[in-house]
Amino acid sequence: MKRNNWMSFASIGTVAVSLLILGMFLIVVLNLNKMAASLESQVQISVYLQDDLKQKDIDRIEGKIKDFQGIETITYIDKDKALERFKDRLGDQKFLLTALGDTNPLPNAFEVTVQRPDFVKTLSESISQIEGVESAKFGQDVVEHLFDLTRMVRLFGLGIMLVLAGATVFIISNTIRLTVFARRKEIAIMKYVGATDWFIRWPFLLEGMVLGFFGGAIATIILRSSYSAVTARVYDTLTFLPLIPEYPFLNYISLAILVSGTFIGALGSTISLKRFLKV
Repeated sequence: MKRNNWMSFASIGTVAVSLLILGMFLIVVLNLNKMAASLESQVQISVYLQDDLKQKDIDRIEGKIKDFQGIETITYIDKDKALERFKDRLGDQKFLLTALGDTNPLPNAFEVTVQRPDFVKTLSESISQIEGVESAKFGQDVVEHLFDLTRMVRLFGLGIMLVLAGATVFIISNTIRLTVFARRKEIAIMKYVGATDWFIRWPFLLEGMVLGFFGGAIATIILRSSYSAVTARVYDTLTFLPLIPEYPFLNYISLAILVSGTFIGALGSTISLKRFLKV
């Protein structure tokens, strides 16, 4: 590596850029996945109760809902609290409710969250069959579109990651192949004087691992500092965005990039040497 320093620097730079792009897309995809999961977790079932139910009937319905498998939380909202919420949502337009006088047309209700988004539809149908329940709604059309959107985000992210991972392996392997190609005469001479394949292969294997490790280290340093700066800016301006916290997330990403760089470097050297070992 010292005798071929410019080639080594070029290889490390190529590895660093490739892994940096891969790491950036990995971070973006994982954050998009977290946002999708956050949106899905906010989906809840609104269970509206029939009028004039006694407290024991309400408790009975709550107990039956809790017995269903997949229920995360259940919150009782009486009609007075529901009316207060409605007034808050109307804001400056709440004067529209003055025509109601003392009448409260809103029903008592339960707000139910589930453990998994795909439970929403089946649980809503089951809850609506309970005696004393007027209806159970979860915004079917909007939620189904939301689930389709989050599914597309995940599939698109996975596809992008696979393509980038393949491109990264290809670029790094070909870069390391150049370092091997520059020493093809040395390899041929060593073969002619009786060196075994592994005797020749080990230095190149270690070189590829070192190049991959240093390239991954450079990419890791840039990614860590960039993600810290971006998250700080987002938390100051867009606090509602559910970004993944820096720690231990960045530690996992750094480890993955370092291991990937080292492994790809070793793989690139192994693949590149096969051609030149046949003399």
